[in-house]
Amino acid sequence: MRIKIQNNELIAEFNSKGAELQSLKSCRSQRDYIWEGNPEIWGKHAPILFPIVGTLKENQYHYKNKIYASPRHGFARDMVFEVISVSLHSVVFSLKANAQTKEIYPFDFELQIDYSLIKNNLEINYHVINHDCERMPFSIGGHPAFATPKNFDSYSLEFEESENLESYTLENDLLSNTTVTIPINDRKLPLTYRLFEKDALIFKKLNSKRISLLEENEPILHFHFENFKNFGIWTKINAPFICLEPWLGYSDLAASDGNIENKEGILFLEAGKTFKCCYRIEII
Repeated sequence: MRIKIQNNELIAEFNSKGAELQSLKSCRSQRDYIWEGNPEIWGKHAPILFPIVGTLKENQYHYKNKIYASPRHGFARDMVFEVISVSLHSVVFSLKANAQTKEIYPFDFELQIDYSLIKNNLEINYHVINHDCERMPFSIGGHPAFATPKNFDSYSLEFEESENLESYTLENDLLSNTTVTIPINDRKLPLTYRLFEKDALIFKKLNSKRISLLEENEPILHFHFENFKNFGIWTKINAPFICLEPWLGYSDLAASDGNIENKEGILFLEAGKTFKCCYRIEII
């Protein structure tokens, strides 16, 4: 199911599969800031990562002496969400635990995704609800891909604060203890495909809580992520998009023991409680 919301400045479209943002257009210019999702390159637009961010060792985890298989980035992005409310300016999606999810993730959860247009901003709110009788381990994150229709080297990222960018490298999709220093000048990171030859840039911590995407040195959007500790930046070689990924969690370490309760970066939500976080896309 496709859902559209709009205000005087922006038009946003979503698919109930994955509760995924698929388009974010300026009313003035009709420019779409979200990647088109060409399946021959990468068939996603802005998937939601839950209850896992990244890759698990051997694509599985242990909980209470039972082994559960889980795909990269979890299952929410491939599930059909219920639309529980929609208005001109906002829409709320919900995914609840069912027999299928409990084969992968044995918890009685609810994940609500609340999208709201506020002037020239799209605000994305995540609500993780634990309906279970025990605490629930989880990770959550965003993966929006922003279109870069001009030559990729026309784009750069500007960080809100001074950064010493130490990116953790991946080995067989798992996080290593090796870091690579990413050169940055005057808080700006020029984008080149060479940066992504070994997959995503992965940061366990940034000083900044806002990153701006620049096109020919002019900002076209600000990406606000106050509630997220971890961050990924990714594209495919020669693809016309850049993903800005606010995370709470990341891939297993190669030395992981497989117990989800011992997973580095995992969050825990007590029974009957709700966890909230949000990020925001501000179109210039």
